[in-house]
Amino acid sequence: MQPLLLLLTFLLLPRAKAGEIIGGHEAKPHSRPYMAFLQIWDQDDQKRCGGFLIREDFVLTAAHCWGSSVNVTLGAHNIKDRERTQQVIPVRKAIPHPDYNKKNYSNDIMLLKLERKAKQTAAVRPLSLPRGKARGDSGGPLVCNNVAQGIVSYGQKNGSPPRACTKVSGFLPWIKKTMKSL
Repeated sequence: MQPLLLLLTFLLLPRAKAGEIIGGHEAKPHSRPYMAFLQIWDQDDQKRCGGFLIREDFVLTAAHCWGSSVNVTLGAHNIKDRERTQQVIPVRKAIPHPDYNKKNYSNDIMLLKLERKAKQTAAVRPLSLPRGKARGDSGGPLVCNNVAQGIVSYGQKNGSPPRACTKVSGFLPWIKKTMKSL
């Protein structure tokens, strides 16, 4: 439950102020070193999403977190402050799932190829993907036993349950094939 609450900190809804925790509490600094903060620009619109590092050069997020330009911040505890632990890396390429449907959010999963590899530190480390089959906020991980089981897709605008998640394990072949090809 705690990782899900942490995720809610990255769900910066249009009415929420940056850094506001919705329905949770502040996590111990850098206790979730895989978390990514996404700043997304699309024409004149700017939005924010969460994501998570799955390899030094790839972040996994929701496909609806797409934009023409994306910057990923890793190693942040307080996104309002510039911390020594933060690494800001532009996205080289966004790869939404080919069957993503923006009307009903089906296949709401996207890989972000980073411009350069993240430096692994105590505050920045990838999260393992599931090996087998398992069921699983925007863009952030649903974590069970230190393994990404889901990606938060959509839910109530006030951050209350229920939240819908995209099941990561069902997309493992696509994730691995796509990362290998880049």
